[in-house]
Amino acid sequence: MAFGLPAKYIYSYNLGDLDKEHFLVFAIEATTRPELDWDVSSISETGFTAYTKFSMRSWSEEVTVKIEDGVVNIKSECIGPQIMDWGKNKVNIEDLFSEIVDIKKELTETELESKVIELRQKYISTEKNVLSKSQPETKKISGFFSIFKPVKGYFVTPILININILIFIAMIISGVHFLMPDIQSLVDWGANFRPLTLEGQWWRLFSAMFLHIGVFHLLLNMYALIYIGILLEPHLGKTRFLAAYLISGIAASVTSLWWHDFTVSAGASGAIFGMYGVFIALLTANILEKSAKKALLGSTIFFVGYNILNGLKQGSGIDNAAHIGGLVTGLIVGYAFLPSIENREDSKLRNLIILALSTFLLIGSAYIFNSLPNDVKRYEEKMEKFVAMEAMAMEVFSYHPYTPKEIIISELENRGIYYWKENLKLINSFYGLSLPQQIKDRNAKLKEYCELRIKSFELIRKALIEGTEKYWDEINSYGKKIDKIVEEIIGK
Repeated sequence: MAFGLPAKYIYSYNLGDLDKEHFLVFAIEATTRPELDWDVSSISETGFTAYTKFSMRSWSEEVTVKIEDGVVNIKSECIGPQIMDWGKNKVNIEDLFSEIVDIKKELTETELESKVIELRQKYISTEKNVLSKSQPETKKISGFFSIFKPVKGYFVTPILININILIFIAMIISGVHFLMPDIQSLVDWGANFRPLTLEGQWWRLFSAMFLHIGVFHLLLNMYALIYIGILLEPHLGKTRFLAAYLISGIAASVTSLWWHDFTVSAGASGAIFGMYGVFIALLTANILEKSAKKALLGSTIFFVGYNILNGLKQGSGIDNAAHIGGLVTGLIVGYAFLPSIENREDSKLRNLIILALSTFLLIGSAYIFNSLPNDVKRYEEKMEKFVAMEAMAMEVFSYHPYTPKEIIISELENRGIYYWKENLKLINSFYGLSLPQQIKDRNAKLKEYCELRIKSFELIRKALIEGTEKYWDEINSYGKKIDKIVEEIIGK
């Protein structure tokens, strides 16, 4: 079982007296057997590349055969986002050699020489194809620390990874829990939360992209970013890659804002899903080499589909709205980038497309901002009014003990009971707002609190008018119920 970035297995074989072209014939013939049925590409005098079929056991591997100084070096390497290959890469090489042994026994000398001639013709066609496509070289991870080092073809990805990690470290140093950060800490650091984001804190759409809800959330996202960065950045280039990441990430935050009333959202996954969307767009276009495209498309769609379905599980805590918003945006961005990718030297076209996409994002975000109700903010404003009227209703109890009874009775009626009834109307108006269940439960208690206050004030007024103490036990009973409700409200 191989483990690494990416998972791979390497084997070397000494040709001895065997001609290298003969070995290539045996190896390429082996890949066409039903037992393997690999897609072969990039055939040259020194080797070839093949891609295994996508299956539930394998997300496709890239098998490279290279001959140097009489030694065959064979590498089977995962090209999908797999941490472990469960021994699949080793099995690929073992299966290849098993088929080679059988083919060596089956082919006659005449058949072998005929296939050598066919092979030489493929050298020419492959060379022309490669020259016409002018494919950028994909970055390979050579060691753990190379993940974090910007190099040509892998420049923006490590910078984004480093920023995410540094921000997470800063959060931990400030006292945020590294496994399960509390909601308030995430909000304080800039997580996306509709009541605050809509209240002028639009920058949360951006800052939320670089926050993570614990170390495992960070590691999973960074692993996915490494893979898509390795595969995609060489084809997009620095400017397009960064633009696609930011546009997809902000669009994912806007989608989450639109879908969720009170969810606190954070993480790079929306932007990362956007990059997978861009990659799918490239895989469905005539950008990548055909054999590699077939292998990568299956594994990429499976990875995206699996994660979205996993996010549909109840209680998963996954912000699928952000994932889908990022993915769809990435698809749009990917197809929009195709003309500039096919004309790599035209920087004006590239910049024009980025400007158009950014403008579209800005207009769309502004529209959603203006159309979304901020019911929590409206609720908070009404609660300020509630507190003010509560204070006015309770002013009667601050009067001097020698205040004439008639004034107290009038105040109980015209201020106390009046403002409690107004507060009751205010609470009833909350039912038209979209509020979290916790606030709805508290409102039910507040309604009961107001009703008890009204009954208590009416009974006190009645006792004063009649000049009797026979209602005081009932009044005290109301007082105990009120105290209990206040404790429950404070507890919530």
